[in-house]
Amino acid sequence: MSKIAILEIDGNKFELPVIVGSENEAAVDISKLRDISGVITLDPGYKNSGSCKSEITFLDGELGILRYRGYSIEELAEKSHFLEVSYLIIFGELPSVERLEQFENDIRKFTLVSEEMKIILDGFPRTAHPMGVLSALTSALTAFNPKSVDADNEKDMYDAVCKTIAKFLVIATWTYRKSMGYPLNYYDNTIGYVENFMNLMFKLPTGPYTANPIIIDALDKLFILHADHEQNCSTSTVRMVGSSHAGLFASISAGVSALWGPLHGGANQAVLEMLEEIHATGGDADKYLAKAKDKNDPFRLMGFGHRVYKNFDPRAKIIKKAADEVLATLGVNDPILEIAKKLEVSALEDEYFKSRNLYPNVDFYSGIIYRALGIPTDMFTVLFAIGRLPGWIAQWKEMRENKEPIGRPRQIYTGYPLREYVKS
Repeated sequence: MSKIAILEIDGNKFELPVIVGSENEAAVDISKLRDISGVITLDPGYKNSGSCKSEITFLDGELGILRYRGYSIEELAEKSHFLEVSYLIIFGELPSVERLEQFENDIRKFTLVSEEMKIILDGFPRTAHPMGVLSALTSALTAFNPKSVDADNEKDMYDAVCKTIAKFLVIATWTYRKSMGYPLNYYDNTIGYVENFMNLMFKLPTGPYTANPIIIDALDKLFILHADHEQNCSTSTVRMVGSSHAGLFASISAGVSALWGPLHGGANQAVLEMLEEIHATGGDADKYLAKAKDKNDPFRLMGFGHRVYKNFDPRAKIIKKAADEVLATLGVNDPILEIAKKLEVSALEDEYFKSRNLYPNVDFYSGIIYRALGIPTDMFTVLFAIGRLPGWIAQWKEMRENKEPIGRPRQIYTGYPLREYVKS
């Protein structure tokens, strides 16, 4: 028997259907509310509003659960790799060995980026933030691929997916090469996707470069952990822009811009900026732990706790092990990372933080890994974007295939009522 909710306004009762998801999440369907009652709901930030039905990601912040297409993030991080998880997220099922090999080969067909893109890149100063450059370059890909994607054509959609995954990695790493003044590298179709990331970033023409397999494995896990996260700000942006039938590159570019915000993808950058501030003022981690506990002190411990996860961040448990392995492998002697380790131990053992579930989150550990690899702080969010790309693509694809209507939120007007124009 279907459930209904009854809303009473000024003595008038309105019946609204209750939708129940596959994990027993319930939602009151208000899509017809204005038609039947003349009122709308007000929900700043859409914290209590479901914008869509989706089969991609399940997240339970209270229990610390994250699953892609029904598979636990723990199992995927242990047994899978990034392109396989990308296929799962985008197309709904894990690929066979043959299908995965074909997917990887099809991505390789599109890895060459037009030389004319370099002219656009050259127009930016070296000091430009990599995320601003990445957003512009992603949008510019539309000009080099003007044919719109037919969402009803399976081959059209598949080629668009492969093309986006292929070219985005290259232009993302070009933002780093530009900032460093290095010559641009090209994708090597003889090696894997994550290994290509390392080559594209760090290989110099002055000598050979071989990426450490432990580092490749850690980055692979990080990309998997960032691949999708339900209807967050950037993902909702991609769906909203795509709902106008804007192309995939344009929608992804909008997602990059949304991710750039410090309240979203900039969190791991904020972690390192905090650590650098602690180091610059003497490196006393205990002093800052005390400041974090002082309710009258505005200081916030970045990288601890999570807006969605009320208990623990399941991704952090996975990446902590990878971070420990990277630091041990590289033998990094960095006072910034020493401060990070002290904060981590204190937060995991201190009753104040434990009682408030302020555990280190994925942003804390990802920032540590990127710092250990020598990646500049302003590149951290670019790496986040590389990982999040398959989620953005999957959400865009789902939205188009479901033929969802154009996004058009309502508002409550609080300005002047009608007033007469008086010439001054």
